[in-house]
Amino acid sequence: MKKEVSTKKLVETIIEGIQNRKGQRIVTVDLRKLPVAPAEYFVIAEGGSNTQVAAIADEVDSFVRTETHVHPLFVDGRDNAEWIVLDYGNIFVHIMQREPRAYYDIEHLWADGKITEIPEV
Repeated sequence: MKKEVSTKKLVETIIEGIQNRKGQRIVTVDLRKLPVAPAEYFVIAEGGSNTQVAAIADEVDSFVRTETHVHPLFVDGRDNAEWIVLDYGNIFVHIMQREPRAYYDIEHLWADGKITEIPEV
């Protein structure tokens, strides 16, 4: 029988995968108290180039599969790797280059949620 993975464990595993590839400025946005939110959490991180953004996204996908046996429902943005989104249903992972992240500023669009900055390791 397949064991369910808690949202907390999945968020922690995603963050660890991002850190494995030196993702920067990692934040989580807890959206659970917002009635119109598309997910329970956003995990947002930054890479310095399209190569690093792609590497971070690939590592998150691989690491989460290995550690939790959870697969993303959908992945978008791999073509140009400026902004890659991994959709885990209740968690959206946004891996972005610095310029698109500053321009779209999605963590502050959802600032009614609880924003937590993850310390660099």
